[in-house]
Amino acid sequence: MQELLVSIAQGLVENPDAVTVTADAPLEDGTVVYHLHVAEEDMGRVIGKQGRIARAIRVVMRAAATRENGKVAVEIG
Repeated sequence: MQELLVSIAQGLVENPDAVTVTADAPLEDGTVVYHLHVAEEDMGRVIGKQGRIARAIRVVMRAAATRENGKVAVEIG
């Protein structure tokens, strides 16, 4: 899952070397929270107009997690 998020983000940004993803331990309900970090100048590319790209990233990650019987949340910061 972490590799999927990294590959999506690296395809969107100008500085793909600055993309990092960290994962928290699963919460009580089994949700894993992924924290996506990109360079400051690439933040707008990952969030998109009115948050559309960020929403799409979250949808893709939830769909991939559903296939593996899990739950995920993505935080961009």
